[in-house]
Amino acid sequence: MLEEVSKDLLHKINGFDNHEFVVHFSDEPTGLEGFVAIHNTSLGPAVGGTRMHAFVTQEEALADAFKLSRAMTYKCALAGVPYGGGKCVIMGDPRQKIPAFLAAYGRVIEELGGKIRTGVDAGIADADVSAMAKETKYMIGAFDAAVEKLSTGDMAALGVFYSLETCLNFLFGQGSLQNRTIAIQGLGKLGAELLRLLYVQGAKIVASDASLDRLEQLHKQYPKIKMVTPSLIHKQVCDVYAPCALGGELNLVTVSELKTKIVCGGSNNQLASSDLAKDLYKRGILYAPDYVVNSGGLINVVDEMEPDGYKKERVLKRVKGIAHTLADILNQAKAENLMPLVVADRLAGSIIYSHTLKKINGQAQNYGTAAAQ
Repeated sequence: MLEEVSKDLLHKINGFDNHEFVVHFSDEPTGLEGFVAIHNTSLGPAVGGTRMHAFVTQEEALADAFKLSRAMTYKCALAGVPYGGGKCVIMGDPRQKIPAFLAAYGRVIEELGGKIRTGVDAGIADADVSAMAKETKYMIGAFDAAVEKLSTGDMAALGVFYSLETCLNFLFGQGSLQNRTIAIQGLGKLGAELLRLLYVQGAKIVASDASLDRLEQLHKQYPKIKMVTPSLIHKQVCDVYAPCALGGELNLVTVSELKTKIVCGGSNNQLASSDLAKDLYKRGILYAPDYVVNSGGLINVVDEMEPDGYKKERVLKRVKGIAHTLADILNQAKAENLMPLVVADRLAGSIIYSHTLKKINGQAQNYGTAAAQ
């Protein structure tokens, strides 16, 4: 069932930014419940992954959808892909998914009629997307035996890897990772692949994850890494701190305890509040805007919607381009004595505004032509 969200509730929740479309969905037999938020479609149709998390309240879930959908709009703009920003969140423990639950969610997305195309995110795996795709044609990233695709998690990690090199080069004049200390928080698909990429480059790695089993497994593969508990990872003395778990981990307390020169990671909405970017800036810590750094996954998954179909070569080229975009942002920020996040927001905003004007002018021209006829 789809139902509107009251305007009073929308405006009470932190993160609402005049979103174009917000809806609450539920399915009583399976216990499915969540929200879809579409922030802005000036650049094109909305895309955004589906996150499943054990949110305590509807307000918490909706606030997450707001922040993530807005970030997706900006991410699309700076990644150079012709799509707008949206996000879907499901309330619940990801471990409790059953086939009927996934099917019900697929029907919800189908009922929306293409307002958003969605796929994997935290709590939703590739296999889940393939199951949902049986109920809707608006899933992206579903398995297709006829098309050989790159891993979305791997491409997200590769974008972070290139961004790390860019930040090191910006601060130290060379981007070599040899003997640089990197602290990685979160070793899911993205974090584990980032660890691998850094390890083979000779980086010194400190890592943490909520799963002790995952830590032990990766330590067997990469015996030189140092493992610490989640409560200590942000306190490590390092060149780069890479948040790669859920968002909001950088708060007033953790920011004050950082012992790093750079924050550059793969998680979304790393800052509990955008004001914390000022705290990092004042402390002389370079913060690489998360929605720029982690856009490799987006680039990979939307490529299947290109007119000529999915092309690995194009994906790899665009992911490599993340480094050039970030370098431009960092250099401009230095030249204007601004925070990189301010420059990134401004650049993304100008791209979105330009496309909005084109849409308005195009509609006006069509109206004038129709009126003349």
